[in-house]
Amino acid sequence: MSYLIIPKDYRPLLGAYETEQGIKVIKDFFQDNLATGLHLRRVTGPLFVLRGLGINDDLSGKERPVSFGIGDMGGAQAEVVHSLAKWKRLTLAEQHVEPGYGIYTDMNAIRADEELGNLHSLYVDQWDWERVIRPEDRTLAFLQRTVRCIYAAMLRTEFLVCERFPQLRPQLPEEVTFIHAEELRRRFPDLSPKEREDRIARECGAVFIVGIGGPLGDGQPHDLRAPDYDDYSTVAENGLPGLNGDLLVWNDVLGRAFEVSSMGIRVDREALLRQLRESGKEERLGLYFHRRLVEGSLPLSVGGGIGQSRLCMLYLRKAHIGEIQASIWPEEMRRECAALGIPLI
Repeated sequence: MSYLIIPKDYRPLLGAYETEQGIKVIKDFFQDNLATGLHLRRVTGPLFVLRGLGINDDLSGKERPVSFGIGDMGGAQAEVVHSLAKWKRLTLAEQHVEPGYGIYTDMNAIRADEELGNLHSLYVDQWDWERVIRPEDRTLAFLQRTVRCIYAAMLRTEFLVCERFPQLRPQLPEEVTFIHAEELRRRFPDLSPKEREDRIARECGAVFIVGIGGPLGDGQPHDLRAPDYDDYSTVAENGLPGLNGDLLVWNDVLGRAFEVSSMGIRVDREALLRQLRESGKEERLGLYFHRRLVEGSLPLSVGGGIGQSRLCMLYLRKAHIGEIQASIWPEEMRRECAALGIPLI
């Protein structure tokens, strides 16, 4: 079901041509800063992978991958990727990347089950990145340093955009706040997870919520995660489980929390076995990716995805992701957006 947030008195600050200029400035500058800060080398990523190898990501486990038969391979089934978390880790192994270095790629995906609206499209574009780490890096402190590095690239990009387009004003705070999902639940016990995100993002401006995927004190997760990439179950030095999370900022155009990145330290052998067992997904241990991880032929890593169109929306003060990217929208949504002065590409 599609859902449209209608911002009060919305007026685009940039016209169509300036918007396209802004998109290019943001994408060029941010990815260079990300790569420099995290020591990442660009690689070419796939649009689709073979079914049955465990390489495609399952996200929350409910999304259907878009698939097709390959005529020249006896009808073997390919799936359009949801993201590249597992593929990147395999690539790190194949390229023998050393600890402290990593890769990034332009990830383009189709998510047919998205609920279309201001923030969600059938088409997903993000920078997918992955970095090799050492066993001693599997800590909350290391995760926080990585998040701060990404956030620093966001601040530099915001400065450049506002210098290029004076009608835009900086919105991001100088620092990002960290809070565990369980601490957030205890602080706002009567709110839903999304309402908690809105409350803390409005209060802090930028926040990283740690520990997403595992059950909290009320028995429910803050949000769902596939059990075979992010480590959401290892107890960190703060005494709470989870070495992953989401980076959110406050979007005052839409009046809500705005997810920019989902990322985390990836599962090691023990975390993979534990999370598959607890989620009832142990049959995945027979898949190619999972066998490689269990046998120890994949490196330890940290990684995530950063939404390209999401960042452009944020910096260019857009109310709908369809102002940034070309996609398919329900005709009713197109008509309503046109009437509200929201020009969808």
